[in-house]
Amino acid sequence: MARSALLNVMVQAAMKAGRSLSRDFGEVQNLQVSLKGPGDYVSQADRKAEDIVFAELSKARPGYGFLMEERGAIAGEDDQHRWIVDPLDGTTNFLHGLPIFAVSIALERQGQLVAGVIYNPAMDELYTAERGGGAFLNDRRLRVAARAKLSDAVIGTGVPHLGLGHHGNYLVQLRNVMGETAGIRRLGAASLDLAYVAAGRLDGFWEDPLHPWDIAAGVLLIREAGGFVSDFDGGQGMFDNGSIVAGNEVMHKALLKTLKKPVSVR
Repeated sequence: MARSALLNVMVQAAMKAGRSLSRDFGEVQNLQVSLKGPGDYVSQADRKAEDIVFAELSKARPGYGFLMEERGAIAGEDDQHRWIVDPLDGTTNFLHGLPIFAVSIALERQGQLVAGVIYNPAMDELYTAERGGGAFLNDRRLRVAARAKLSDAVIGTGVPHLGLGHHGNYLVQLRNVMGETAGIRRLGAASLDLAYVAAGRLDGFWEDPLHPWDIAAGVLLIREAGGFVSDFDGGQGMFDNGSIVAGNEVMHKALLKTLKKPVSVR
């Protein structure tokens, strides 16, 4: 596949940060047995990865703005472009030695997503997409799965945890989707959930709430792989309200409908 200069910059930044995370991931696994525990070390690994991405992207395009998980919003001289970055998506997995985590980088131009990169260094899987240019896993073109029945589908989700509200609402959603599908999976890294939808590994995905840096690159991947993405109301307010539903055209519509059902007792 041919990559633009901008996408090459993003790939280089993601892979450099990924190499740093890989080294730290090995140390985290060793720290699991220590009394102090790996929490502080993981925070340092996260910040180090963000520093790498920030430095690489700033050097390549010094005028662009940023929206980053740790640094927050940083205005640039060029107000038409913004990098949206999660340097370590799947922090809890990383903390526990689970190899499901990623660096996620998206580029927004005049409010439109135009490029995205998601890199899982533990599995050496690089997902890339450019607007109008398709989505790829390493060098293989991606298409969303073609299944047309929820009863045949495996659907990804995010499960709210301690300190995150709306547990009751989520249990209603889970109960309804459970009753209609072949299976539900919770990976623990939203960027990879969305990449897996683009790759056809998952037939759909839903979660609420999420941040723009969790989903920006994955949204573009799914669109370029022929899929559909919206918020829970079927609109494009994912960055504003944090809700997201994704799948092929049929799955997307079916999931939206199922998520809005009142709970039924079976």
